[in-house]
Amino acid sequence: MTVATTPRLAGHILVDQLRLHGTDHVFCVPGESYLAVLDGLVDADIQVTVCRQEGGAAMMAEAYGKLTGRPGICLVTRAPGATNAIPGIHIASQDSTPMILLVGQIQRSHRDREAFQEMDYSAVFGSQVKWAAEIDQAERIPEYLARAFHVAQSGRPGPVVLALPEDMLTETLAVADARPCQRTDSYPDPAQQQKFADLLAQAKRPLAILGGSGWDAESVQLFGDFARRHDIPVAVQFRRQMLCPTDHPNFIGDLGLGSSPQLLAAIRESDLILAVGGRLSEVPSQGYTLLGIPDPGQALVHVHPDINELNRVYQADAALACSPRSWVQTIQQMAATNTAERKQRCDSLHAQRQAWSDPSQISIPGPLQLGAVVSHLNATLPVDTIMTNGAGNFATWIHRFYQFRAYGTQLAPTSGSMGYGLPAAVAAKRIFPTRTVVCFTGDGSFMMHGQEFSTAVQYGLPIVVIIIDNHMYGTIRMHQERHYPGRVSATNLHNPDFAAYARAFGGHGERVENTAEFAPALQRAMASGLPSIVHCILDPEAITPTTSLSRLREDAQRSD
Repeated sequence: MTVATTPRLAGHILVDQLRLHGTDHVFCVPGESYLAVLDGLVDADIQVTVCRQEGGAAMMAEAYGKLTGRPGICLVTRAPGATNAIPGIHIASQDSTPMILLVGQIQRSHRDREAFQEMDYSAVFGSQVKWAAEIDQAERIPEYLARAFHVAQSGRPGPVVLALPEDMLTETLAVADARPCQRTDSYPDPAQQQKFADLLAQAKRPLAILGGSGWDAESVQLFGDFARRHDIPVAVQFRRQMLCPTDHPNFIGDLGLGSSPQLLAAIRESDLILAVGGRLSEVPSQGYTLLGIPDPGQALVHVHPDINELNRVYQADAALACSPRSWVQTIQQMAATNTAERKQRCDSLHAQRQAWSDPSQISIPGPLQLGAVVSHLNATLPVDTIMTNGAGNFATWIHRFYQFRAYGTQLAPTSGSMGYGLPAAVAAKRIFPTRTVVCFTGDGSFMMHGQEFSTAVQYGLPIVVIIIDNHMYGTIRMHQERHYPGRVSATNLHNPDFAAYARAFGGHGERVENTAEFAPALQRAMASGLPSIVHCILDPEAITPTTSLSRLREDAQRSD
């Protein structure tokens, strides 16, 4: 234990714990409730990103956790600030991302009087986090922070919330620092591991589905090599494309919204499903219809770090309670079980995926062809480009057609939260300033946190934001036309000139109305050295890659 001999301000003690546990960056919106912490950051070797709204700050911290595997740190003030941050907490929860939200709190003597901005944070956040607590005693700051880092990144990663009473942070005391937190991991039970080996040896049509968190570049590479040695086709769950390069010969597609019918058929015909890291939740399971519940109806091996998730929905033949990162280390010496039939199946499914993801075969209404847009991105962006997006029909073009070829290149919320793409892009460029960062977003999603474009300008972050503007909440309009054809309500949007919006903040703006204009506009944006917006005008009829609004309406009316 480190013995402290010099009294410190409690807010400074907290900052010292952050640094001790490896924090190199925090995202915040300042508040008077935690001024002592802000003061501690002045002299700390920690980079601070000041954001324009707490939702954006929380999403940036979540994006940091996704990219690094370490807890993203977000600092916000009392009740309004904390509630603004809840979308980022929900993303971290459903996406299994390590994150710590530090919230200023009223002074302790004012409790239970409904004081100014008083809130019970354990009650408000309790269902969305792994742990929520309040630090009542300044001498316990090292204890609470050590526990927070352990909880956030061990087992199934997720968010932690700690409330910080304002008067507690201004105490001065001598207290020992904690030791640096070491991530705790578990390893598979030998009997379950042998069961997996036996099932794989017997399988004629195995198939792997990768998801969740707890991966890194090495584990992705190791599993890809394992899949090749054993001729296992590999699919990835919704918005987890960076877990298998699209050019890997065993890659067969992403299991999300609008998945390939051939992919779904391949999963249903498999005699062994190997689910690694993910929960097979609603979206990848196609509304819990892809596998039987609780009996999947086919052999299932499930690798997941949370023992409480295993056998919760699907009864597995082999359940391995460990992270993907630790599990892939244990399977490298398994004898190869490849066969000519398996190899042929991999080749066939990979070819089907390549055809499905070819944007050159797609034609949509209007002068701007998004297939050509994504083709250009595939051809020109560096392999390590970080691509971010929020939620909306526009995202289909990225998920289906963009070629993710490396780990750490995708930031997208599996929770389906709008507004995520821009804050995530800001965070990515702050963390990796030399890498290309592109936010692909819709007009509705962008405006949820569009003010964070100012943050990009403030810190000189030359991200490129491609806004696909169809003047509507497109996903909701699509469902509206399917269920209530012709009865448009609450889905139309009036948008600004987003190129002018970029220039107003001090960035670079481009407007694109047809396909020929996109490539030179993107080149100018990237050459500008400024945060940029490429405002792409999309025909509202082009609602998905395969249908139009009019066709949806006509089909719905005919079915009536």
